[in-house]
Amino acid sequence: MSIKEKISEELLLEEEQVAQNEIVLFNDDVNTFEHVIETLIKVCEHSSTQAEQCSLIVHHNGRCTVKTGEYNDLEPRCSKLLEAGLSAEIV
Repeated sequence: MSIKEKISEELLLEEEQVAQNEIVLFNDDVNTFEHVIETLIKVCEHSSTQAEQCSLIVHHNGRCTVKTGEYNDLEPRCSKLLEAGLSAEIV
């Protein structure tokens, strides 16, 4: 592999990493743990353990990244979280 090909490959890899976005879930005083857990399982395809852990992180830290990926995949998921009454945004 030439140096030029290697640099091009590294740049493509960086672009792929930059293209990743996150859905961040924020704490609120409205939703129950059960509702948050059920919603994360349904919308973000979490296991029950993963959803429970995320809900605890949100409760204690005020926020938690619940899904990472391409914007086109995250946007409808984030919309469903918002429709379910959760506070979330894509960053």
